[in-house]
Amino acid sequence: MDITEAIAQLKQKPGFKDNVGMILIHNGVVRNWSRKDRSDVSALEVRPDFDKIEQLRQEYLKKEGIFDIVIKAYEGTFSPGDDLLFIIVAGDIRENIKPVLADLLDRVKAEAVTKREIA
Repeated sequence: MDITEAIAQLKQKPGFKDNVGMILIHNGVVRNWSRKDRSDVSALEVRPDFDKIEQLRQEYLKKEGIFDIVIKAYEGTFSPGDDLLFIIVAGDIRENIKPVLADLLDRVKAEAVTKREIA
């Protein structure tokens, strides 16, 4: 995903100027170490549940102050440094946007993405 292009597309949507004062972005990448024990990781196998991700996106779009949410999850086997997950949340003020990004990210990771580390 090209972040600059994604933001440019958001800015072209009707109502953007009237409803957006903040855009927050999560860009998840593959680490070369395991979160469990910091052991070496040479690759990561990722399987997103795209239907669940869309269900979560729709749920969080209803939150106060949210203008739009873009989620791009990648599927396959990836190397350290590769992009895995982008979440863009656009909305009115930080008090509304920050918790939505944090909660949505946690739920996508817990409910809609499975990963397997390869040593």
